[in-house]
Amino acid sequence: MKEIISTEKAPQAIGTYSQAVKVGKTVYLSGQIPLVPATMEMVEGDIEAQIRRVFDNLTAVCEAAGGSLQDIAKLNIFLIDLGHFAKVNQVMAEYFTQPYPARAAIGVAALPKNADVEMDGVLELA
Repeated sequence: MKEIISTEKAPQAIGTYSQAVKVGKTVYLSGQIPLVPATMEMVEGDIEAQIRRVFDNLTAVCEAAGGSLQDIAKLNIFLIDLGHFAKVNQVMAEYFTQPYPARAAIGVAALPKNADVEMDGVLELA
């Protein structure tokens, strides 16, 4: 049985998808870009500000599902410029503690709304 997860503390879907879908104890997190939930506009600032906004958005969806970032089993990171990989690691270390989730970092040509970063993942609730 699927349960749709939704929160006003994260950007509303900009297409035909849900913020997250829970099946049993597994939550599938849709991709988050650095949109500010209140305005649905891209966050102001550099790549670090964008990365932080994405992690904040993911945090809100994880909490709405009854979990936290620490419950993410698999995180996918999509970057326009893989040169930002070190910055992702630096910021991620502030949001996660060990053991870290499995992760992929993928270079892509473009992201929605000209974002420089997008992340999605799979959350496993206790």
